[in-house]
Amino acid sequence: MLVVDCLFVLHRESGRLRALAVTSSRQSALAPGLPTIAATVPGYDAGTITGIWAPAKTPQAVINLLDQEIVKFLTQPEIRERFLKAGVDVVGSSPAEFAATMKSDMLMWSKVIKDAGMRVNWQFSGIAFIQCVA
Repeated sequence: MLVVDCLFVLHRESGRLRALAVTSSRQSALAPGLPTIAATVPGYDAGTITGIWAPAKTPQAVINLLDQEIVKFLTQPEIRERFLKAGVDVVGSSPAEFAATMKSDMLMWSKVIKDAGMRVNWQFSGIAFIQCVA
């Protein structure tokens, strides 16, 4: 899993933005010492994540090998540094942890969408937009 905050880094470094907290549930290497919102609002977690996916019927042995090699790559100091310079905080979680995060996020955001009365609007070049309806 990767936490991506490219724009945050650019604005913070330019001095145009003063960061108060990070939105992910854990502190970020992109902003050392900056507290999490969850420290004040328990359970708050709105970090951006990126993951690598495989087809549903991929054999577990292949998943395990991919995970092992990807984590080995992402944890190399020079690779981690390149990602950090690009505004990406590498986490490198396991497939099970990533799946649990995705499931949790889908449950949380589907409730937010339903409670807010949002719906999908498919009228923009085939791209789905979610909009609030009053």
